[in-house]
Amino acid sequence: ELLLGFNPGQPEASGAMMLEQMPDDEIVCGCNGVSKGDIGEAVAAGCRSVGEIKACTKASASCGGCKPLVEGLLQLYAGAEAGETLKEGICSCTTLDREAIIDGIREMGLKSVKEVMNVLGWNEPEGCTKCRPALNYYLGMVWPMDYEDEKESRFTNERYHANIQKDGTYSVVPRIYGGVTSPADLKKIAAVAEKYNVPLVKFTGGQRLDLLGVKKEDLPGIWAELDMPSGYAYGKTLRTVKTCVGNTFCRFGTQDAMGMGIRLEKAFERLNAPSKVKLAVSGCPRNCAEATIKDLGVVAIDGGWGIYVGGNGGIKVRAAELLCTVKTEDEVMEWTGAYLQYYREQANWNERTAHWVERVGVESVKQALANAETRKQLVTKIEETLSKTTDPWHEIIHNEELRKNFVQLPELKPVME
Repeated sequence: ELLLGFNPGQPEASGAMMLEQMPDDEIVCGCNGVSKGDIGEAVAAGCRSVGEIKACTKASASCGGCKPLVEGLLQLYAGAEAGETLKEGICSCTTLDREAIIDGIREMGLKSVKEVMNVLGWNEPEGCTKCRPALNYYLGMVWPMDYEDEKESRFTNERYHANIQKDGTYSVVPRIYGGVTSPADLKKIAAVAEKYNVPLVKFTGGQRLDLLGVKKEDLPGIWAELDMPSGYAYGKTLRTVKTCVGNTFCRFGTQDAMGMGIRLEKAFERLNAPSKVKLAVSGCPRNCAEATIKDLGVVAIDGGWGIYVGGNGGIKVRAAELLCTVKTEDEVMEWTGAYLQYYREQANWNERTAHWVERVGVESVKQALANAETRKQLVTKIEETLSKTTDPWHEIIHNEELRKNFVQLPELKPVME
């Protein structure tokens, strides 16, 4: 946004002037290639809200980082005719926003996606690909011990527990805690890749090994022979905890970054969240693990740790902000658990921590977590949620009915007349 000459925090007149000076061919939404001129045309065609512009042009429909720009352009083009932009339904199936839906779930004790739609008056009785996953998450967040996850409301990647690729094959990323592996696991991964003729094995940016080009019918067999937990490279959950070698080997390291990273990853793996979550631990302020552009990053300092939140290295790079400084590993675990649960409870579905922290402000997060008793309550909630989760690869391997979903059906031959 700053590169485009518009800063949501600057005076309104100055921001409007910057938007006026922006060329019509300037890209506003990088995710979907929507320019300033496209948005102007949408307003001229009758769009009067961010939701209508989103439906017409797809601007802000993906990562959401350009929404402030879209709002500014809406005001520029439509002025007083611009409709309400802050309170919009989570999708076209309902006029209810996140807060109203969660309040309804809690107050009326709603326990299924279908029940929420019926009781809260959905326009579309079956919902859509935007609201069904959101409701599935909100129900699980509100009732972690009672709600049964609705698999049919999840995306393809989460139903098959692997990332589908452009050619219809899948990628498999086993869990490698803290990016630390062993010769035995490396040999096992190599043997599986050879046996199943995996076309490509690649190191990911999160210090993991990705087996690419796997056929759907081979997934259960590969998981069984790897005998490793799912790395959850496909869901809105904890992806990876990246680490440097810390003081175990590095002469600049001040703390055990690998040990801290492994502890964090083992504690929070399988955690469902509003969006994907990436962590990192750097063993000194040189920050070799790039902890300050992660959803939560831990940086070792002399005699303690700095915890940074709201970073993002994706489409819109955002430096993480300091949440707190603590002395012990136990305190790192406490603050991390409390922060992740607070994010789970407060963020919109599909909202990365970077967008959430930018929207609510890091100071409000600090205030919410300042009280030790509040942190303890949040940690208890996240531990309850995690206590119910199971590893999906392990579950499918040992369940014959679930394995049937991965059987490749034979191609039907045309009937000859």
